[in-house]
Amino acid sequence: MSATFVEARPIDSDWIGWLKSELAPTHLREIRTAIIVAGAVLCVIISMALQVPQLATSAYMVFFASKESKLLTKITGVIGLIGLTIGIGASLLLYKFTYGHPELRIPGMAITLFLGMYVSRIFVLGPLGFLIGFIVAVSQSVGEEIPSPEYLVRQLLWLWVALAYAIAVTVVLNLLFLPDSADAAEHRPKPKSLFVPDAFTNPAHVHFALKVTFAAMFCYIFYEAIDWSGIHTAFITCTFIALESTEATLYKGTLRVAGCVIGGALALFSTVFLMPHMETIASLVVLVACASAIAGWVATGSERISYAGLQLAFAFFYSVFQGYAPDTDLDNVRNRVVGILFGLLVTAFVFQYIWPERASQRNSK
Repeated sequence: MSATFVEARPIDSDWIGWLKSELAPTHLREIRTAIIVAGAVLCVIISMALQVPQLATSAYMVFFASKESKLLTKITGVIGLIGLTIGIGASLLLYKFTYGHPELRIPGMAITLFLGMYVSRIFVLGPLGFLIGFIVAVSQSVGEEIPSPEYLVRQLLWLWVALAYAIAVTVVLNLLFLPDSADAAEHRPKPKSLFVPDAFTNPAHVHFALKVTFAAMFCYIFYEAIDWSGIHTAFITCTFIALESTEATLYKGTLRVAGCVIGGALALFSTVFLMPHMETIASLVVLVACASAIAGWVATGSERISYAGLQLAFAFFYSVFQGYAPDTDLDNVRNRVVGILFGLLVTAFVFQYIWPERASQRNSK
């Protein structure tokens, strides 16, 4: 993955030609985009009709779980459900000792995030470790905003429902409509061990986990200290853009900024000009379908550009969906964009100056 991002940038200055090539239509891309649009629309209808909280999270999970083949989508769905269940359970258990005790909760966040990022480097099923650590850390980060333990438990359980049903919808749609030919290209060698070869001998794995933890916790402490929790996307940014090498992390951060800016602009336009005139769920479905089509087309491209599509969807959904009624508050758009940019700057500084890990060093090993 790291090498892919390093090689992603065009060698010459022909950015327009490179972009046209990356956005070129293919039959598989058209089908995958249609599946993503259908999944996002179904999540909106289901969440609105049944009043399931975390609509933005459900809609975004369609993008996250939808892969280029049925096999990868099923694997992602299974790993996602396992990691989600373990993460929510672990967070509830941890809250038994940390709720109302920030002196315990903050170190608990840091430890779980470190362990999740460390396991993501040494474990063959790295995404599972990352997901568990991320869910626990993020759910712990909102502890100061929860008014009561009962409300906390309900919200975490509803979060499980919101993510689980979105994953199920995505997997079912891909199994039904994604061509079988997409699976023919899957010839991945089976790992002989649960751990990577240098899991316990390479100090870079520990350094990586420490860097991500430091960047994320710095952002958390900073926005809590200035009482601006609206930019909590800084915490999420630090964990999601982190890759093995500094160059890959910075390039992934660039894609995140590009997607965030475009998604934020779409959300701003929708909030100012469209939301005030929306009175039915039908109009909202049309808006979601259009935005999902744009984000889905980018997200179904190669790894050189697909991450920008995910971030476009992330910025749009989290800026537009704040409840069950049209939201016209522009502060949400501003806060999400500021949080992402702040998280990117902190991560770039940490990865550039603290134990920098270059792609050339990794390739020479």
